[in-house]
Amino acid sequence: MRFNRILLSGTLVVVALVIQVTVLGRLQLPGAVPDLLLLTVVALSLVYGPTSGALLGFGAGLLADLAPPADHALGRYALVLCVIGYAAGLARPDKGRFRSVWGPMLTVVAAAIGSVLLYVGVGVLVGDTAERHVGLGGLLFSAVLYDLVLAPFTVPFIMALARRAENDPMAVEANAGAPQGTDVSSGWVAGGTGLRIGGQRGGLRLRTARGRANRAGRIKGIKGVKSVKKL
Repeated sequence: MRFNRILLSGTLVVVALVIQVTVLGRLQLPGAVPDLLLLTVVALSLVYGPTSGALLGFGAGLLADLAPPADHALGRYALVLCVIGYAAGLARPDKGRFRSVWGPMLTVVAAAIGSVLLYVGVGVLVGDTAERHVGLGGLLFSAVLYDLVLAPFTVPFIMALARRAENDPMAVEANAGAPQGTDVSSGWVAGGTGLRIGGQRGGLRLRTARGRANRAGRIKGIKGVKSVKKL
């Protein structure tokens, strides 16, 4: 992994984990806890691909296993996020852009469901069933609901930061072609990837050039009329 990937990913994972433990974990919402760490791993995996996603997921999950008040077996969530990060990376489009918001949203839903099932499954294997009193159905429904509520405010923002840190030319190429190349993150958050900002700048330059050409044409026309009158 590149240094800028490690630096940005580490920072985002630490921030997400701190918010997860200090804020979201203390809301005492029914069912599952809103999983900001999962959304961070999914967003980065959608930009970096499966291999980096698996590494990021393992590191983020291991930090979550060590962070208090962890009440489960060490490595349990690391395994879950490693698999989720790899699977989310496989959902990355070949050209690096989504043409519809449904792509990331379905990825978030699948990641939420998969993380709960994997977490419970690993817990059954190691004999850790602390979440049994909640019920699997309640966990799945609440996990999907909470993650879908958080996703529009986190996933496009994190994807935009990751692409800018990578100096990804996709942000330029998306506007160089047709509107169908616009990435979904700019559709969720206006200007989130800088695509619309770049388009506005290009439009302003084009309008300025056209205005100068029109003024030059008018000036030449006026001079031509004056020379005809003199003759």
